[in-house]
Amino acid sequence: MSTVRLTAAQALVRYVENQFNEDGERFIAGVWAIFGHGNVAGLGEALARVRDRLPTYRGHNEQAMAHAAIAYAKQSRRRRAMIATSSIGPGATNMVTAAATAHVNRLPLLLLPGDVFASRGPDPVLQQVEDFNDGTISANDCFRPVSRYFDRIARPEHLLTALPRAFRTMTDPADCGPVTLAFCQDVQAEGFDFPETFFAPQTWRQRRPRPDDAELTAAVEAIKAAERPLIVAGGGVHYAGATDALRAFVERHQIPVGETQAGKSALPWDHPLNMGPIGVTGGAAANACAGTADLVFGIGTRFQDFTTGSWSLFKNPDRKILSLNVQPYDGGKHGAEALVADARVGLELLSAALGDHRAAAPAASVRDDWFADADAVTAPPGDSNALPTDMQVVGAVQRSAREDTVVMCAAGTMPGELHKLWKAGKPGSYHMEYGYSCMGYEIAGGIGIKLAEPDRDVIVMLGDGSYMMMNSELASAAMMGVKLTVVITDNRGFGCINRLQMATGGEEFNNLLDTAHHEVPSNIDFVAHAAALGAHAEKAGSIAELEGALARAREATGPFVVVIDTDPYPSTEAGGTWWEVAVPEVSERREVQEARAAYEKALAERTPA
Repeated sequence: MSTVRLTAAQALVRYVENQFNEDGERFIAGVWAIFGHGNVAGLGEALARVRDRLPTYRGHNEQAMAHAAIAYAKQSRRRRAMIATSSIGPGATNMVTAAATAHVNRLPLLLLPGDVFASRGPDPVLQQVEDFNDGTISANDCFRPVSRYFDRIARPEHLLTALPRAFRTMTDPADCGPVTLAFCQDVQAEGFDFPETFFAPQTWRQRRPRPDDAELTAAVEAIKAAERPLIVAGGGVHYAGATDALRAFVERHQIPVGETQAGKSALPWDHPLNMGPIGVTGGAAANACAGTADLVFGIGTRFQDFTTGSWSLFKNPDRKILSLNVQPYDGGKHGAEALVADARVGLELLSAALGDHRAAAPAASVRDDWFADADAVTAPPGDSNALPTDMQVVGAVQRSAREDTVVMCAAGTMPGELHKLWKAGKPGSYHMEYGYSCMGYEIAGGIGIKLAEPDRDVIVMLGDGSYMMMNSELASAAMMGVKLTVVITDNRGFGCINRLQMATGGEEFNNLLDTAHHEVPSNIDFVAHAAALGAHAEKAGSIAELEGALARAREATGPFVVVIDTDPYPSTEAGGTWWEVAVPEVSERREVQEARAAYEKALAERTPA
């Protein structure tokens, strides 16, 4: 057997270079790295040798650079992924949050944190977390519950089994998620005679499982028996490349669609069978259909509580759930009739089996009324002296967007307003990380989107709270020349949670900056800060000024930041549904007592799953 002598780090990099997707592209598109003593000598040397073929990007925060990699994978519909590597210690644990983000969203990510010395010669090494009762544990064991596959590379030959398992996990549509290979730092530099066959080019094809015959028959019967079916389109529609199949299915069988945060843009917003957003942040049209549906047909959705209104949305006591999902765990949630299959294949076979069956068309007025309500709250304000609302900001960005624009967000007020109000056209034009709703994902995620689809405009929308949580990668965007438009809505605190606090009867406390403990009132100059990081930055004093700035942003190079002050209190009143947030059972506050009574009433009215 022919062998080649390489360090373990060099072998890992060579293997990664030879893994391809079925489009002929390298599955790993690049590496995000912050080097420290735990990875600079081993992985750093190996990556430097291939920088012209496998680019390495320098981040400013380990969590943020991993979020950029996650956004890249999401925008690539899981067809490609990236690596994030850190040193041992805080660099590694900084990435645990990102691993959880990828895990919840079922997105591929290869994490390579440095680890302790396998030899234990210098034990304890700098930044080592010591467990007094278990000598095998390091800080990297924190990744275990948020990794789809975890391994510790304590010998070079461990790569011979660990790497194929890692790529199988990242490319399997059912098991897809983050992989963590904790890479002992001495092993990274250790030489080994690897079989040359290990580095042969390999193509990882997307598995498209076909449904079981009995499950397909049951699904056909369920749809034919339904008088008011409703499709709930989730992120799996995008990942399976099933947007065209979904459109053909709903047009042939006349079944209306509600879109989750992850599923939004699966159908164009103006398609007559697209009832729009569904759930807690949904619109009146989709939620009205959900309330009367006798069959809820989920396609590629996890049925998260925001989608189901904490399982209060589907009010028909006779309703059934049908779930087309590649993952049996999701397919069987809440007693659903499971149709375990690839979304595209499943829809095509299901359509063929249904023949010319068509459901009753939903009333067009329900949809029209909802979009009229949405247009009203996103229109420019009549009073130019009042602070604009987040809804009016969404309207301004919408009017400035083009066909190829991607709007993205992750946490705070904007996810709810964007889900309700944004009119998404082409698939992939709406990028929302709402599985983990991780504050700080936004700017780093915008970089990942732009790297994945460089020809599309990317507009990052975030509040001042998220900006303060993680803004360091704005400097990376400037350094890399990545063109982004960043809209910061400054409501002076965590406005979304402040409204939730008030809605559950609590007094305003510790969310807005003015109600948090302070000796000096907060007065953050976001324009100066963004400019200091290398972005072009402007302050917009009105919606009209915001639209002018957005027009200038289209012609700019590099990151362009627009800051606008907004009113923290209003939100879109139309649409939406109940969301279960437990209210204190005992309180001296009258508002809490009233909120508790409303909470108990809602619990009693919830239709059992």
